[in-house]
Amino acid sequence: MSVNKKVPMRKCVGCGEMKNKKEMIRVLKTSEDEFVLDATGKKNGRGAYICPSKECFEKVVKNKGLERSFKHSIPKEVYEKLEKELDAIETE
Repeated sequence: MSVNKKVPMRKCVGCGEMKNKKEMIRVLKTSEDEFVLDATGKKNGRGAYICPSKECFEKVVKNKGLERSFKHSIPKEVYEKLEKELDAIETE
């Protein structure tokens, strides 16, 4: 008898699609109100997920998806860091 493991699903703040947690990029707000990209998905704090695509990133910036998720304004550096991360993923 095999046991099916439940796959954790998360919703993208850009496109709104539900996808596998491991396929997405997690943006984390720490308790010190610092915003970090969490590659492991295990750090403590409030997280929001984005698909690793340029289209979703542009939607997040335009619709202020991260600001809505965190109920907090997001510094421009976080968006720049996220864009660099997406560029690195897309060139692989």
